[in-house]
Amino acid sequence: METVKLSRIVMKWTPELYPSLKQAELDSQIVLANGMEALEFNDALEIIQYSISEHQKDAPLH
Repeated sequence: METVKLSRIVMKWTPELYPSLKQAELDSQIVLANGMEALEFNDALEIIQYSISEHQKDAPLH
């Protein structure tokens, strides 16, 4: 088990997304059952998408 910031996952798998994410999203703590070494691309994308949607739930509507 390993806990990492979402920013680490983003930088490894989708660095092009980094500038478009909010700092709160990037600082999210993600627990990986088998650690970063076992994380695959599709799993990383799913984690990133889920984290973004979780942060958007709390965002006020404009």
